[in-house]
Amino acid sequence: MFNDLKSAVRPALMLTLLFAALLGIAYPLALTGIGQTLFPAEANGSLIRDGNTVIGSELIGQKFAGPTYFHGRPSAAGADGYDAAASAGSNLGPAAQALTDRVKADVAKLSETTPGPNVPPDLVTTSASGLDPHISPEAAFSQVTRVAAARNLPAAQVRALVAATVEQPALGFLGEPRVNVLRLNRALDARSGRP
Repeated sequence: MFNDLKSAVRPALMLTLLFAALLGIAYPLALTGIGQTLFPAEANGSLIRDGNTVIGSELIGQKFAGPTYFHGRPSAAGADGYDAAASAGSNLGPAAQALTDRVKADVAKLSETTPGPNVPPDLVTTSASGLDPHISPEAAFSQVTRVAAARNLPAAQVRALVAATVEQPALGFLGEPRVNVLRLNRALDARSGRP
């Protein structure tokens, strides 16, 4: 009876060890190698560098304050927002008074500096992660007048810069046109210098 149990357990144990080695070691190493070889920037977090200094990732939003920069979506991630270690939405429902009050205050604040009848929704609503690095082209174009005035640049020049940074949908139909706020602000600094 012991030999029967031993002969039944041995193949199961060998298959467990084989699949653990194959799927727990060989497969992850192979995918890591392929990613590092074919897509090194993406495999390492799509980091944006200024010389040897990492200043951000094109996948994670950052807070830009003041009139001289384009602003991204508001963030509910962490106490001050944009905390990658605390990625989350606010969990406030559409009927929550706190959400309504915050959006109304944000709309009023943006209406002071953003001309036009409507504030683009993505400038006053958070994303699910709280770290969305993109805004719509409409949201970027709505900020052109403020940024151009704050930097003493012609609005047409800033508008052309925004147009040049609009990312089109993948394959022409997957997703929506979008603007990466960090890339746009870096292009703005490259064009006119840091304020």
